[in-house]
Amino acid sequence: MTNMNPCQSLLRVEESVKQIVQELERYSMEQITHKPSEEEWSLGQVYMHLIRSALYMQLRQIEVCRDMTVDGGSQQEKSEQGELVFAAGSIPPIRIKVPASPEYTPPQPASKEEIVKGMQAVLQRMEELASAVASIPEQNKTMHPGFGYLSAKEWYMLVDMHFRHHMLQRERLAEFLQETESAM
Repeated sequence: MTNMNPCQSLLRVEESVKQIVQELERYSMEQITHKPSEEEWSLGQVYMHLIRSALYMQLRQIEVCRDMTVDGGSQQEKSEQGELVFAAGSIPPIRIKVPASPEYTPPQPASKEEIVKGMQAVLQRMEELASAVASIPEQNKTMHPGFGYLSAKEWYMLVDMHFRHHMLQRERLAEFLQETESAM
């Protein structure tokens, strides 16, 4: 079992959200939605990806694990990649390229308020699930497409790891926006 502390994950996500909200103050909506190229995401799309992944995938899977019947648990395990990620406590700092698709490519945010409200919704849902995570049986697992079968605690920890993983992308986009502003 992975050595995890849900409170630590929640605190780190709270810190990430605080940083993101501060980042929003530095940029106009035009900057937030400006893409370095047609194949890359804007800063706003990264924020929307984090919100949607947390709310509709990671935190949703905790609920699925919680709601499994006694015989609904899975004896299946994490993939080799999943074992490595959870042993390290982070997703490797590599760029993951996924082909653009309506199912995966996040939309541009309509406003800064949409981003702030989405981030607040992630934190609220994490707070609501924090105490329940520890009581969900470890054998109650659901499948992650890259990491194999994860328990509720692992899905909870993944929210934090996913936010930290996208920090490098946020930094690259911030540099791009500074360079673009300097060139004007």
